[in-house]
Amino acid sequence: METLLEQRKSTRTSLSWPVSVWLPEANRFFNGRSTNISENGVFITVPMTMPVREGNIVEINFPRTMALARKKGQFARIKKGMVVRVERGNMLKEANIGIAVHFE
Repeated sequence: METLLEQRKSTRTSLSWPVSVWLPEANRFFNGRSTNISENGVFITVPMTMPVREGNIVEINFPRTMALARKKGQFARIKKGMVVRVERGNMLKEANIGIAVHFE
């Protein structure tokens, strides 16, 4: 059994939102879905085929609704961060992995 220490500095909010994740090492985007988010980071599920590991720097594209895009002047919010954890527990059951990203 493994003991996990809580290291979050900000409160997480549940948010299920489609995202795309740019992984420079693979030179491509992977489609995923956010699970929860805070001002410091996000947890995302991505396909198990994404060759990601702790320490990778990724860019996350959070698409905006048309109304919000008009208001903000951009169609997406892009955040850059470092992968601090990779969870492979759902790999066989749901064909995805979870990644925790700390924003820069």
